[in-house]
Amino acid sequence: MTTSREWEFAGTRGAITARIWADGEPRYVAVLVHGYGEHLGRYDHVADALVGHGAVVCGPDHMGHGRSAGDRVLIEDYEDVVADLHTVVESARGDHPGLPVVMIGHSMGGLIATRYAQLHGGLLAALVLSGPVLGRWHVVDGLLPLDEMPDESIDTSTLSRDPAVGKAYTEDPLIWHGPFKKTTVRALDTALRAIDAHGPLGELPTFYAHGEADRLVRPEDTRTGIEAIRGSRFTERLYPGARHEIFNETNRDEILTDVTTFIEHHLPKSPAPGR
Repeated sequence: MTTSREWEFAGTRGAITARIWADGEPRYVAVLVHGYGEHLGRYDHVADALVGHGAVVCGPDHMGHGRSAGDRVLIEDYEDVVADLHTVVESARGDHPGLPVVMIGHSMGGLIATRYAQLHGGLLAALVLSGPVLGRWHVVDGLLPLDEMPDESIDTSTLSRDPAVGKAYTEDPLIWHGPFKKTTVRALDTALRAIDAHGPLGELPTFYAHGEADRLVRPEDTRTGIEAIRGSRFTERLYPGARHEIFNETNRDEILTDVTTFIEHHLPKSPAPGR
């Protein structure tokens, strides 16, 4: 397993902790964008697969998440999260000039990665969206009208068919196990609307992957957002029986191979010798 190192920078609203996984001479940069309530430390196996494929991998713990500063899971404006993500991308581009950049966003991270692509798509060679929060999210729809946020923990059986995933999630002290913040719910609603209004991703190669049995971020809800952003170079795959965290599913190796195959297809081809 490739080990990571951490670094810290001044984010839009406080210190942000980022991670880097590297081994050998990379062919491209892969930027991981994690989901709500979690942190990038859960993505070691994803990073390992990408490093094995030739990537240097990096990404931040979002504000209020993981090892980054801020009130837990409090996000007032997702444009600030996108700005922090841009700092990580620019740092990676500075360290590895000329390498193509691929972004991989899961769940809420799919929303953030999509918004990043709308604003900075010219910097990306490809985009991968895993169970993304796009279009509408029934969780936001249910919480928006409420004055008090219910103190309900996530049903960890919705994450994966592998029970070990739910157990590790429950025992992880860096994961937020409390209620949503109303401010964050409003910000999510605003971000979803902004993405829909902005529209298609143009010619950016995009791979949308979702578990057909995902009840946490339902594919039928995401579909409305997918239709709003779908560009001319769009690939999708729904995995039968898979739940929300497809990178932690029982067929994770198949899914990660699909991701690296997609990336390989869209990496710029090296010039022939002598050219």
